[in-house]
Amino acid sequence: MQESRVPSSRFGRFWQYGGLATSMVFGAVGESLRRATGGGGDAGGSSMLSTGNMERLVVKLSRMRGAALKLGQMMSFQDSRVLPGPINEILQRVQDSADYMPASQRNTVLASNLGADWRDLFSSFDEKPMAAASIGQVHNAILKSSGQRVAVKVQYPGVADSIDSDLSNLSILLTASRLLPKGLFLGKTIANARTELAWECDYVREAEMGERFRALLADEKDIYHVPTVISEACGPQVLTAEYLHGTGVTKIQTFTQEQRDWIGTHILRLCLREITEFKFMQTDPNWTNFLYNASSNKLELLDFGASRDFPNNFIEPYIRTLLAASRSDRSAVRGLSIQLGYLTGHESQAMLNAHVDSVLTLAEPFADKATEVYDFRNQTITDRVRGYIPVMVRERLAPPPEETYSLHRKLSGAFLLCAKLGARVRCREMFANAMSSAHVD
Repeated sequence: MQESRVPSSRFGRFWQYGGLATSMVFGAVGESLRRATGGGGDAGGSSMLSTGNMERLVVKLSRMRGAALKLGQMMSFQDSRVLPGPINEILQRVQDSADYMPASQRNTVLASNLGADWRDLFSSFDEKPMAAASIGQVHNAILKSSGQRVAVKVQYPGVADSIDSDLSNLSILLTASRLLPKGLFLGKTIANARTELAWECDYVREAEMGERFRALLADEKDIYHVPTVISEACGPQVLTAEYLHGTGVTKIQTFTQEQRDWIGTHILRLCLREITEFKFMQTDPNWTNFLYNASSNKLELLDFGASRDFPNNFIEPYIRTLLAASRSDRSAVRGLSIQLGYLTGHESQAMLNAHVDSVLTLAEPFADKATEVYDFRNQTITDRVRGYIPVMVRERLAPPPEETYSLHRKLSGAFLLCAKLGARVRCREMFANAMSSAHVD
């Protein structure tokens, strides 16, 4: 993590994108010449995807922050074989990669939100952030009024105002450079990113969403902990909450198998509660949003900016689709998929089979015929679903419903997290309980 000034004006950010495009073109030309003259370079593959160009893209995304970096992070939680290898490598690197802004920029944001005497709110405030992400950076501080340790999230200047231009510039860059395969509905992905980024830049909304989650999980305080927001030190671009002492669940190497099972179980169960009971979900799948506190034996939940409601006309048939898939009812899955908009009813047989098979595969841990305990250490779900993607990219007649982008990103993120943990989960029983609570049969 290093310091660099955030380009905050639209012109400044446009200039940065233009410079990136130019440098990547020259990088590709140079790579082509090296290959043609036998002067080394990367063996095979697109010259646009050379190691040098990939490094340029990582550095630029980390310095730009905002929409560019966030879109990269959102795409990084797609399955690894959907995108070209070099692109996937970049996106994995930018998950936790962002420079932090200089003190002068940070202080300007704090003063405009909390007043010129903002330092009077704190008895101490760490100058260097403990984390820097796509939208803002987080500082460790102590409240003067109570002596409580808190985390202060400060938004990068200009990020909210540049969402539209950032995403438009990034779309042009990705399309012109042909960095992404055809058929991924980049326009729909960017439209979804535009909506979610606007939510994530609204720290007042994020505070409200966090409090809403606290209320929804009030019956499970022994398992989940949602941090309390400190309203006296908050503003539209500053969010202060209690400091959490847990560690990211994927960063602990000393978990017992029982701990891995417990964490995987409660992360996946929360995901099902969000779908079937709350109809409201924190849709950011970033694994760093889940902390484990060994002292309290609780999961600590972070980052509610991308939380969203799902309308009944989408979520109710979606729940019935999951239930039909768990029963291997191909006809019901097809009919509900048409109702939801995944299919038009005029697809080729190859597309129809690929879609229905992928849904049944996704629901496999919850299936009536599934083992009592599903072992994510041996799961092949993601590999098999990947096998259907080429057909669906080639044959799909319409993009999936807008709600799908965030819901499936979170659901697949939960599956992949369970796999990374090597968790063993009673998925069949968990799903049956979720369906019973939702009164779906």
